[in-house]
Amino acid sequence: MKLAFSSNGFKNYDILDAITILSDIGYEGIEILLDTPHAYPPDLTSKKIEAIKETLQKTNMKISNLNAFMLYAIRDNWRPSFIEAEKEERRKRIDHTHNCIDLASQLGCKTISTEPGGQLIGVERDWANTVFIEAMEELAEHAERAGITILVEPEPDLLIETSDQFIAFKKEVPSESIALNFDIGHFYCVNEDPTYLVDKLLPYTGHYHLEDISSDRAHHHLIPGEGAINIPEVLNRIQDTGYEGYVTVELYPYQEQAIEAATQAYRYITSIMGQLQTK
Repeated sequence: MKLAFSSNGFKNYDILDAITILSDIGYEGIEILLDTPHAYPPDLTSKKIEAIKETLQKTNMKISNLNAFMLYAIRDNWRPSFIEAEKEERRKRIDHTHNCIDLASQLGCKTISTEPGGQLIGVERDWANTVFIEAMEELAEHAERAGITILVEPEPDLLIETSDQFIAFKKEVPSESIALNFDIGHFYCVNEDPTYLVDKLLPYTGHYHLEDISSDRAHHHLIPGEGAINIPEVLNRIQDTGYEGYVTVELYPYQEQAIEAATQAYRYITSIMGQLQTK
């Protein structure tokens, strides 16, 4: 189990600076935001791609995951989504994800994460499920050819929120190139126990996001240790499964205090990891 930090918490910094800062703090990896201002595929030059690779090598950092969820370069955090009423809007999200698969190949990263359909705005759930499945089937073919895994990330108030909803979706899209981005805080928000879910969702999980959430379960990311989630228990369960990938801290609400938040989270989580290693 290795620790990374998502660059969506460092949007006030150039991606090269974010890599260096997080390395200096002690993180082993970085999740790169495939959106403005970091690595939105249409804006990313070959020169910038090489600079990212060189900075990663220089700092001995790895890419934990590529975040293809946010899309402020076109509209906002969730939209355009896979389940827009207008076909042209859905195609924007699908094409963006195709571009992210290609970029993952260029950067040597095996996973990208994306939204679980999107917000149900002016559409029926059954119809939304159908068009989301169709989109993911199309993308799965591309991902399979490229050797990339698309990680769908359940989120409160979107089409897929719960573990059961994800499993039902996965049965419809059995491709091995489609898996789960297990966001610990998101499941806590929808009244599920993330510790229990670690085993339940283990066959599908390709990567973890970590943040804390307050006891009212409102969807607002907090620095680990400042909320109500039993983070030591969750991390202990993940370790016991033998997971050797990354747990990526995601703290985008702290962009004005990015370095301080990343440092505090690192110290808290590594203290837990140290205890787990000696148990």
